Amino acid sequence: MDLMNYRTLKVKLQEPICFIQLYRPDANNTINEELILELRQVLSAVAESGYTVVVFEGLPQVFCFGADFAAIKQGDGTMMEQDPEPLYDLWYQMATGPFITIAHVRGVVNAGGMGFVASSDIVIADESAQFSLSELLFGLIPACVMPFLIRKIGFQKSHYLTTMTQPITAEQAYRCGLVDAYEKQSQSLLRKHLLRLRRLSKKAIIRYKTFMNNLNPLLQQAKSLALATNRQVFGDAENIAAIERYVTDGSFPWEGGRQ
Repeated sequence: MDLMNYRTLKVKLQEPICFIQLYRPDANNTINEELILELRQVLSAVAESGYTVVVFEGLPQVFCFGADFAAIKQGDGTMMEQDPEPLYDLWYQMATGPFITIAHVRGVVNAGGMGFVASSDIVIADESAQFSLSELLFGLIPACVMPFLIRKIGFQKSHYLTTMTQPITAEQAYRCGLVDAYEKQSQSLLRKHLLRLRRLSKKAIIRYKTFMNNLNPLLQQAKSLALATNRQVFGDAENIAAIERYVTDGSFPWEGGRQ
């Protein structure tokens, strides 16, 4: 499988496993359009190859901190209208593609970063991991994350994480079903999982994931509502002002006198 050089990723191939590290250290490993494009290119190449497992990793201190607000903000002080569909389609590709996806989480994962966790087939975490959904603090809704999160941990647990906006530990995430396994030395735990997963055939994986997606078609059914809601909250002038203040001086909405 031939792969190009990427600006936002580090890709390592150890047949039949593809390791993808989200690598935007100067931007807190946040999500921008280039990251989405490059990830979709890698996953499309993996889908057409004999590779059967894809491991997603971040930085030691931060897995992914969500949307890159600084990249969304234009130089004239207004916000770009960013299409949420490519990101939703990326997570859908992770959840339903012809490979087993693993999120190996160390450090912080927040907001849109939770989409990578929720759309993975297996989630392995280090004890240092923390998981949060901060969107409601800015008047936003994790609309595109929610179908994937609900499919993974259920409606009420997803609802609670969203409304509380409070980080949870790896142990708490394990108890609610977001994390499948965790320990202090998560690299060793990952290796143990890969020793088993590498035995699965491509054909078996394709048949199994097709069956599971047909068994629970929530992701496809919820797509139009999720995209419409995302566009609505990002089109709200009050929300945009709150984001712009946060990008400009780091102040949260309640610190800026927002009613």
